[in-house]
Amino acid sequence: MFALSIVLLLVPIQLRCLQSRFPDRNQNSNAESELQLGTQLTRAGHFQEAIPHLLAAQGGVSNQYAAEFNLALCYVATRQSTQAIPILTELRRSHESAQVENLLAQAYVGVGNSKAALGALKRAAALTPDNEKLYAFVADACTESQNYELGLDVVDLGLQHLPNSASLHYQRAMFLSSLDEFDAAKADFALARKFGAGSDIGYLAAAQENLLAGKVEEAVRAAREGISAGDDDYRLLTILGEGLLRTGIAPAQPQFAEAESVLSKAVKLRPNYSDAHLALGKLELISHRLSEAISHLEQARSLDPHNPAVYSQLAAAYREHGDVQKAEETLAVLAQLNREQVEKISSAPGERKPVAGARIDRPRVPQ
Repeated sequence: MFALSIVLLLVPIQLRCLQSRFPDRNQNSNAESELQLGTQLTRAGHFQEAIPHLLAAQGGVSNQYAAEFNLALCYVATRQSTQAIPILTELRRSHESAQVENLLAQAYVGVGNSKAALGALKRAAALTPDNEKLYAFVADACTESQNYELGLDVVDLGLQHLPNSASLHYQRAMFLSSLDEFDAAKADFALARKFGAGSDIGYLAAAQENLLAGKVEEAVRAAREGISAGDDDYRLLTILGEGLLRTGIAPAQPQFAEAESVLSKAVKLRPNYSDAHLALGKLELISHRLSEAISHLEQARSLDPHNPAVYSQLAAAYREHGDVQKAEETLAVLAQLNREQVEKISSAPGERKPVAGARIDRPRVPQ
């Protein structure tokens, strides 16, 4: 037994001796392990958790490009675009890549630099002009940042190369709708349905257009048709749930259970989609399941802190829960957002007036 203990004690000593003889090899091994773990976390969508591992990998791995790019991706995903921009700027000097330029464009959107964002996207498009995802991902970033004017420029650039893209026509329709140009948006909704006939985008365009037009029953019908065709798009599921809620369903009705089912599925499919959490929170509030309602509404607020609809529902949930102070604090934020919205509308140039639009999580990288 004693001899065994000596052997066990000697092993770490021997290892330390080896490590002292080959410090660089050991350091590189640790860095490679950090990169591997950071990459796995990034792929799983655990961006904040991946950052310290990717930082630890910097300067000590054979694939420095992967370490830097993944780190920048995580910074953009966690709304730390100011941290990502210098990394990506340095990367583009040594790697001419549409992926780098595209992520750089998303980062510039995040800090509100529209000119630089469009410039980076144009450089990406010059490398792979027919890659639809180049334009779609930057457009998604514009949606999240509520920069609808830039979003139009982005999809217009994409449509120059891909005029039959159902996805880009759909996004263009959404940007126009968000700028209170719904009549102009109808043409793009129609093109999205035409070019995306039988696909999730085709059904989504039909459902979204009807929902925006206040044709709730038609929106529900289009969403159900798409889902029954096998298109479990999280946005389509959310529209169906939201549409059912707008019909005035009650907990005892079968449509209420349907709404709960599709919204729960939407949240599971895309946990970072704020609209699904908002709709599910409203449904839970109607059912007086207040803890669940507050949980989903708080998640919606964290994902989309500038959406007034979240705060009105959250204030109602806190009030019914008996937390008057939190209800008042939430209403104060809502009042401030409403004041900002009025100022934004009054100062908007031309006839384009921003209104609430769809939210999409990001970032994503074109392949």
